[in-house]
Amino acid sequence: MKVLVINCGSSSLKYQLINMDNESVLAKGLVERIGIDGSILTQKVEGREKFIIEQPMKDHKDAIKLVLNALVDKTNGVINDMSEISAVGHRVVH
Repeated sequence: MKVLVINCGSSSLKYQLINMDNESVLAKGLVERIGIDGSILTQKVEGREKFIIEQPMKDHKDAIKLVLNALVDKTNGVINDMSEISAVGHRVVH
């Protein structure tokens, strides 16, 4: 089972895709400057170069779309399609 864990801030989004079968991190990343000039996504996968996308993201909806696209990217992704993700967790701070 694969779980996508996200943590959203006011202008950032951190994420990890975890394989719960062996508790390994398949990918982790950070989206910075959401809604600000110079938006960037950086995704890290063990044993690979960082995957970086620089493009405007007006809101968190744009950011999560970019994250999902990065996870399924043919060259830099770690899953074939979104159906491989069984659950999504979100950290909420009050």
